[in-house]
Amino acid sequence: MTEVFEVLAEPNRRRILECLRERERPVNDLVDLLRVSQPAVSKHLRVLREAGLVESRVDAQRRLYRLRAAPLRQVDDWLAPYRAMWASHLDALETHLEEMP
Repeated sequence: MTEVFEVLAEPNRRRILECLRERERPVNDLVDLLRVSQPAVSKHLRVLREAGLVESRVDAQRRLYRLRAAPLRQVDDWLAPYRAMWASHLDALETHLEEMP
């Protein structure tokens, strides 16, 4: 899971994942959306693919990339106790505010 965090630490990779969350896309669409060079996008896609966050398929003469959610579930599982902690703090704050005159 450390690898996933390291991969997600790069802002352009997170932006690629956001774009792929909507639908699968070819590299050129990502280049246009991110306004980053094609070699840079390809490099980020390679890193994302190696981490298991994206996968690709061939469609005629282009390669389409799509998001893989499984590694993100690991991150979500890791964050669950922190989310619970914040929820309890927010519940306590809500109770306190309701009790105020």
